[in-house]
Amino acid sequence: MINRIAEKTIRNLLHGFPIVTLTGPRQSGKTTLAMAVFKNKPYASLEEPDLRQAASDDPRSFLARFPNGAVLDEVQRCPDILSYLQTCVDISGKMGMFILTGSQQFGLMSGITQSLAGRTAFVELLPFTINELADAGILPSDIDAMMLTGSYPPVYDRSLVPASWYSAYVTAYVERDVRQMLKIQELETFQRFVRLCAGRTGQLLNLSSLATECGITHNTAKAWISVLEASYIVFLLRPHSVNFSKRLVKMPKLYFYDVGLAAWLLGIRTTEQIITHPLRGNLFETFIISELIKSKLNCGEKPSAFFWRDSNGNEVDLILEQGTKLMPIEIKSGRTLTYESFAGLEKWRTLAGDMATAPVLIYGGDESYDHKGSKVIGWKEIGKKATFTF
Repeated sequence: MINRIAEKTIRNLLHGFPIVTLTGPRQSGKTTLAMAVFKNKPYASLEEPDLRQAASDDPRSFLARFPNGAVLDEVQRCPDILSYLQTCVDISGKMGMFILTGSQQFGLMSGITQSLAGRTAFVELLPFTINELADAGILPSDIDAMMLTGSYPPVYDRSLVPASWYSAYVTAYVERDVRQMLKIQELETFQRFVRLCAGRTGQLLNLSSLATECGITHNTAKAWISVLEASYIVFLLRPHSVNFSKRLVKMPKLYFYDVGLAAWLLGIRTTEQIITHPLRGNLFETFIISELIKSKLNCGEKPSAFFWRDSNGNEVDLILEQGTKLMPIEIKSGRTLTYESFAGLEKWRTLAGDMATAPVLIYGGDESYDHKGSKVIGWKEIGKKATFTF
């Protein structure tokens, strides 16, 4: 098993909570991690029909099988058990009894906040980080290979071409989960919708335009985006509200949690295709922002991350809140930087004044150095920099 950064977070939380709830996309390694933390405790998957039936028919008897706790996998499949878990841990009074896992935020989170408020901590586990891959000695050496491969564990655990795995993943999990949540009949339309979303990764999300291009209503597009968010396929980056006497863009930007999945949905199958693809910069931005989001989620915390853009086209790719300060981050996919690469950061720092920390530029090269008050960081180094404390 590849060591996961979130493991330390989970172990620490189990000292102060009777339950830790581990959520994230399917195949991100939740079950493997939960079983590694609870090596000596039973495991029960509520995906299995007989166990799910037993938990639904007689939840008290089902939980009585685990007097010292257990890993309960995919608990969103049996949400009624959560109320009985509350009684179980309250009577026990012990910490660190259960790890719950779930692959959908819909239903699961509402059920947990109602039944287990104050009794569970939450950790969101996304696919591998750069650090985890590097520590295991399997980090692709080339950024284009990294973007083609993505970060899902099975791509590294098995001898598979990434395209083969992503094809099966979309069919087996994404489409199935969506059908369960929305009862979508026109699966072909939804498949087109997801691919159109991939074509918009790293861009402002105009729901009306997306709906029109897909041939669906605005409300349907909004509902489908919510489902992709709940399934940990995409996330929305909100604009920062700070206003420097300019009109601000109000639409969020759309990103995929995994760049390999986005690349596959765009029809990219080789590194040669990525190198010349018109959305290479968007894919690189998707990759970097996802990595920074992972660094916060692995600590059991929500990131304070935004972007900034005004109506005149001035933009900063990422704004990280650090207390009362704002850290501007520019993301460039090229391996070579020029004077123009820093122009956006310099303009924003002038506007922000004392609110700004030292700007950061993350690029597709390997070296990290300082440049006229800005920190320049190569893509492999972003997971190692303590500067991203947001």
